[in-house]
Amino acid sequence: MVDTQPRYNEFRSTIAGVTVEGRAHSLSAWFVLALRLVIGFAFFYTGIEKIFAGFDAQSYLVNVAATNGNPLAGLFLWMGKTPWFVDFVNVAVPWGELAIGLGLMVGLLTRLAAFFGAFLMLMFYFGNWDLEHGFINADFMYLLVFLSVAAFGAGRILGLDAIVEQYEIDGQALLDRYPQLEYVLG
Repeated sequence: MVDTQPRYNEFRSTIAGVTVEGRAHSLSAWFVLALRLVIGFAFFYTGIEKIFAGFDAQSYLVNVAATNGNPLAGLFLWMGKTPWFVDFVNVAVPWGELAIGLGLMVGLLTRLAAFFGAFLMLMFYFGNWDLEHGFINADFMYLLVFLSVAAFGAGRILGLDAIVEQYEIDGQALLDRYPQLEYVLG
């Protein structure tokens, strides 16, 4: 007999003495998976485009942040005028986007990939600073998507993290043996 009753996943978290709790419908897993796959594909594709186009961040770093009232304009100017940093960014951004996207699409090292995706989106948020429509823009929303993917352990939903976490070493699951890996897997 098929159980047709909806199932709920309960969650609770306390930060700084404030507790929030809720219930997510079992269908939420599909939406979390969709978030992981969509943001993964978007980053993978953008990384590929930048690699083949010969990405050069210098002009962006020097010019964009200085023209939009960005509170980090000085930092972006320093980054754009520091040759070793520009060289680093020219490799790290396109290849990082590709690696983040690939990791998310296959669900491997998902939390680590989502952390670096959120970090990139934070940098893009400040680089593309524009308060014309308030503090919330697409970069900020993508940052929240990455954080959601990490928080929900989206790599465990049809992802390789679910397999890796159960890999046994001396009869003990990898995650049980090394619980700190929960911060990069899941």
